[in-house]
Amino acid sequence: MYKDEYKRWCEADLLDFDLKKELLDIAGDDEAIKDRFAAKLEFGTAGLRGTLGAGTNRMNIWVVRQATQGVADWVKTQGGTQTVSISYDTRLKGWNFAKEAAGVLAANGINVRIYDEPMPVPALSFATRFYKSNAGIMVTASHNPAKYNGYKAYGPDGCQMTDDAVAVVYDAIQKTDVLTGAKCMSFAEGVEKGLIKFVGNDCKDGLYENIESFQVRPGLCKTAGLKLVYTPLNGTGLVPVTRVLQDIGITDITIVPEQEYPNGYFTTCPYPNPEILQAMQMGMDLAKELGADLLLATDPDADRVGIMMKCPDGSYELVSGNEMGVLLLDYICAGRIEKGTMPKNAVAVKSIVSTPLADLVAKHYGVELRHTLTGFKWIGDQIAGLEAAGEVERFIFGFEESYGYLAGPYVRDKDAVIASMLICEMAAYYRSTGSSIKQRLEEIYKEYGRYLNKVDSFEFPGLTGMDKMKQMMTDLRAKPPQELAGKKVTQVTDYMKPEETGLPKSNVLTYTLESGESVVVRPSGTEPKIKAYYTTKGKDLAEAEAEKEKIAAAVKPYLS
Repeated sequence: MYKDEYKRWCEADLLDFDLKKELLDIAGDDEAIKDRFAAKLEFGTAGLRGTLGAGTNRMNIWVVRQATQGVADWVKTQGGTQTVSISYDTRLKGWNFAKEAAGVLAANGINVRIYDEPMPVPALSFATRFYKSNAGIMVTASHNPAKYNGYKAYGPDGCQMTDDAVAVVYDAIQKTDVLTGAKCMSFAEGVEKGLIKFVGNDCKDGLYENIESFQVRPGLCKTAGLKLVYTPLNGTGLVPVTRVLQDIGITDITIVPEQEYPNGYFTTCPYPNPEILQAMQMGMDLAKELGADLLLATDPDADRVGIMMKCPDGSYELVSGNEMGVLLLDYICAGRIEKGTMPKNAVAVKSIVSTPLADLVAKHYGVELRHTLTGFKWIGDQIAGLEAAGEVERFIFGFEESYGYLAGPYVRDKDAVIASMLICEMAAYYRSTGSSIKQRLEEIYKEYGRYLNKVDSFEFPGLTGMDKMKQMMTDLRAKPPQELAGKKVTQVTDYMKPEETGLPKSNVLTYTLESGESVVVRPSGTEPKIKAYYTTKGKDLAEAEAEKEKIAAAVKPYLS
């Protein structure tokens, strides 16, 4: 079967020299052919993601066209403006895929609003809302290595598509032949017919105005003298992040020169993820050289942001996503109370795998902290609920441990642009009071306890990887551990049982130990890996780390 499909692709006019060459290069290599054609990239909760190349199990213009035909079929049932907004990041083939998607939509009689330059996830979410679009498409593989690209689909609210909509799109994709099924029109013809238009300056400026309206202490940055090193990691953050920071008064910005401009090969950071030290190394070297207060880094589609904060001894320390979530929650609450801008019955939101330290901080400030499933669309869903009730101003902050933050309802996905603004404002504020981010974090730990949150990933590559993961989750449900590292498991929470959790079904298990520590086990929906999230606590960092190692050693046999 897969050999027949390979042959069909070889005989087709693929319009792409790279794809033709790849098909010729793998002739006679059964494993290589099987890997590309025995499976299809599945359109799941986040859309598509895969390595670039030829075949049904790769990202290429044919798979993009097929997926977009599925989106078009769904849009045509929705009424409304019959419009789709499109953005793309700096990855290889990003502009090609965005243009192909626009051409398929135009051929289906659907209007397109597409950015004329690479722009981040929040810009796509904003444009989808601004143009009252039926859907949005973001061509990105987030922080994955250079060989990947992907395709995220958004609903009319600017949030990633609901499961119901995804199911309809998936069904339409299954009925669309990958090589011949999608309606097509050239990008130029779509523009000529008035179906494809670029995103206007009114939309671009509207995004910046909305972001800047959520400053906590407006005007503070103009006089604080913050010294910043910034790296967009060759991604889309450069234009929006520097624009917003300069608008609020941060002008001493040095950009890491090798990582400033778009480069889909990510030659200086093979894994362009601000969560990892390797991606930050070049920026850290420059920060040390300049004595900067802060190193700021955004990932290629600028929905995640990471920092390295300066310590009293002149070294730089990577701040975890959980720590930054707590720092920003604390800063926003304290600042808005001080300025008299805290809404009545304020609401913050975090995912179930994020640190319980946030619960203690929210309680301290009298803020309701809601818990959602993993995935920022669930935080967006909470904002939508507040909006429907006419209370959207109650939302002050949402975060996930994986470096995603949002502090306003103008978009419905994580936004590294507003997060960058607030992090820099927070750093400037502490600098102006003779303190620092590092000092404030230590004060928080002293007040609430030394929490540690760590994640271990277990990868299961190959065609059988997903099956192995399913079996492990089945086994864990059938025979849950009674104890871990000598500590009794006092509670097992199974998120496949909404009647117990009050949340939608999700393939997640949480084990709470008698010590109050916990382990959350969650298979990825887009990659062949299972993640284990550990929360431990100690009198100091060393004790909390020792606890984590003991529990992780006990968990490992269940996930390997």
